[in-house]
Amino acid sequence: MLLFVLAPFLHAAIAPADWVPARWPFHDAKSLELLEGSPINCLLLDAWAADFPAAATKRGLVTLAVLAPQPDAAGAARRAMAAGITGIVLEGDFPEGTGGAVKSAAGSAPVVELTARNRMMFGNDAPILGTYQGLWPGVAVQDDGAKRAGPSGSVWIDTNTGFLRAARAWGDATIWIANRPPEKAIVAGTRYLQVIADAAASGARWVLALDADFVSRLGRHDAGALRDFARINSMLQYFERHPDWRRMREFGQLAIVQDLAKGGLLSGGILDMIAVKHTPVEPIPTQHLSPDALKDATMAVNVEGDSLSDQQKQVLLNFAHKGGLLLTAPPGWKDRNPGGDKITLDKAELDRLGEIWKEVNSMIGRRNLGVRLFNVSTMLSNVMASADGNAEIVHLVNYADFPVEDVTVHYLGNFRHVTLTTPEGTEKTLVPYETEDGWGIDIDRISVCATIRLEKQ
Repeated sequence: MLLFVLAPFLHAAIAPADWVPARWPFHDAKSLELLEGSPINCLLLDAWAADFPAAATKRGLVTLAVLAPQPDAAGAARRAMAAGITGIVLEGDFPEGTGGAVKSAAGSAPVVELTARNRMMFGNDAPILGTYQGLWPGVAVQDDGAKRAGPSGSVWIDTNTGFLRAARAWGDATIWIANRPPEKAIVAGTRYLQVIADAAASGARWVLALDADFVSRLGRHDAGALRDFARINSMLQYFERHPDWRRMREFGQLAIVQDLAKGGLLSGGILDMIAVKHTPVEPIPTQHLSPDALKDATMAVNVEGDSLSDQQKQVLLNFAHKGGLLLTAPPGWKDRNPGGDKITLDKAELDRLGEIWKEVNSMIGRRNLGVRLFNVSTMLSNVMASADGNAEIVHLVNYADFPVEDVTVHYLGNFRHVTLTTPEGTEKTLVPYETEDGWGIDIDRISVCATIRLEKQ
C-alpha cells in the first residue's frame, strides 16, 4: 500500500504511477552516472552516502529509503527525511499501526509498503500496491534437468502473471513486484530481460534487483556488465515508451471469477494454467462481478463455487440464460485462503485444483477465445484491449534461452491494421490473412519479447 500526499517541492513532475523502480546497490553519488539515459527514476536504498540524496535530486530521481521491520521504524523514517531522502519503503510485515506512525513521521513524503501478498490492501485509493513475494520467472526445470510439464502437458513456466493480472483487475493502482534474484545465483543478462517482461506484459513493474556478481562487475565498469545493464535499460524503456499499454485491461472471451484474497493471490493456480494454454482470459474479482464485467465473455468459470452471494450467483445464471457457457466448481468446493507466506500451491492443492482444471480444459478445447497462438511452447502471452474496443495488443514473452521462430497468431475481430514492435527496435506493419475463424499473421522471429498492436481501420 502507498500512502501519498504530494508536496509541491517533491518531484512534482513524476507521478507515482510513472516511477520506474530499482534497488540501487551503490551508496556513492558518482554511481548515479550509470543511470545516464536510463528510464530508471526511482531508487530504493538500503544505505547512502551523505551527498547521495542531493545528487539524486539534482538528476530528477526519486529516492526511497528501504526500512525492514524494526522497533523504531518511525524514528528511522525521520532520520531518512532529515538526510534528504524523498520517501520511505516499508519492506516486510510490520506490526499493525506502523504504516500510520511512519506516515506521520514522514510528513508529506510518500510511504510505500512492500508486504506479503496476503497483506496487500486492495480496494483502497493508493496509487501503488507492492509485494516482496514473487517467483523468479523462467522455464521450470526438474532436478534431472528436464523441462517440467504442467497439468495441461505443456512446458511449465514459472511466472507471476496470474497473480499480477488478478491484482490489476481490482483497480487502477500500479502493481510493484519486488522479488529478488535467487540467493547466491549468478543471473544471465537475458534472464533479467525476461523478468522485466514477465511483469510488464501484465501491466505491472518489477522492482529491478541485480545479483551480487552483477553488482560487483557493474561497480567496476566491467564491459560485459555495462552491456547487459544497457540491455536491461532498453527493455525497461521499451515498455515505458508505451504508457497506453499499462492502461489497457486484460481481454478475452473467457472470464475467471475468483476472490483475489484467496486463490488469486497464488502463482501456479487456474490463471497460470490457462496462460500456459495461451488462452486469453479476463480475471474478475468476485467483489466486481456484474453483468457489465461479463459483457465481453462467452464463457465463465466460477472458481468460488457455492461461496458466492445470491446476487452474484444470479449474475452468473443470467449470463448462462443469455447463451454464455458457465462452469461452476463442484459442490462443496472452496477456494482456500493462502496460508502464511505461501505464494504457490502444494501438490495436494494442485491435485485438488485438477478437479476444476479438467473441466476448464475440456471447455476451452481448441476454440479461439480472442487469440490463438502456434509454435509458442516456451512463451506466454497476454491480450489487452483499449477502453473503446478499437485496439488490442498481444504481448508475447519468450522464457527460453534461444529465440523462437515462425510464430503464428490467429485473432478474432475486424482488426486490419497490425503492427509488430520489439525491444530491439523493430516496428513494422504486418499483413493479415483470412483464417477459418478470423485473421492470422506470421512472425519470423522473437528474441525475448514482442508486441502486436491490432487496430480497427
